[in-house]
Amino acid sequence: MNQIEDNIIKNYDTLRVMNDIQNHNSQKSLATSLDLSVGKTNYIVKALCKKGLLKAQNFLNSNSKLKYRYILTQDGIKEKISLTKNFIKIKKKEYEDLEKQLQDDISKQDNI
Repeated sequence: MNQIEDNIIKNYDTLRVMNDIQNHNSQKSLATSLDLSVGKTNYIVKALCKKGLLKAQNFLNSNSKLKYRYILTQDGIKEKISLTKNFIKIKKKEYEDLEKQLQDDISKQDNI
């Protein structure tokens, strides 16, 4: 896998975490729902918090102090929009390339 593909996958995983994180109160449940390892999920969550894109708050009334509520910050919402737009742009280009390839294949077959 080249560096561009690696960055696309990282951004896609980050986008998936940002989309789903508010529905979970632990990284383990988030990781399970996204089919990611807990380590990778933890890495993404910590990076988002460090960049100021995500805030983590302990549940004060929880029996388990390991449970957190994650909230996207204003900058986090902007980043999520940017990642979404970029993802759509990449997928649209892939679709157009596949469509062109299909048309080329059909033309070649018609010429046989």
